[in-house]
Amino acid sequence: QVQLVESGGGLVQPGGSLRLSCAASGITFSVGSVGWYRQPPGKQRDLVATLTSDGGTDYADSAKGRFTISRDNAENTVYLQMNSLKPEDTAVYYCNLKKTSWGRVRYDYWGQGTQVTVSS
Repeated sequence: QVQLVESGGGLVQPGGSLRLSCAASGITFSVGSVGWYRQPPGKQRDLVATLTSDGGTDYADSAKGRFTISRDNAENTVYLQMNSLKPEDTAVYYCNLKKTSWGRVRYDYWGQGTQVTVSS
């Protein structure tokens, strides 16, 4: 079975940092694109960072300059380093592995999510 498991969330003060981890089993992250998404209560799930199979990265404007997505191939784990956290970063964070070819989604795996709360 393919599983993605997020960890590292918690309560942090504004200006603090967290590093989220997403460990995969049954598949390697290199086969597709990895995304970190977040979903505040009552709102839609939005993409905040992406990592392609060839190592390219992209970030939402709200995350640019503060968040960094990276991968440890030996551990088959993807990370999201989150610095200078703000209350508006509060959300459930999810990792996603997706591959699309010939206009169709070939696979689309999601983790269970980890709660990040930024509050004083």
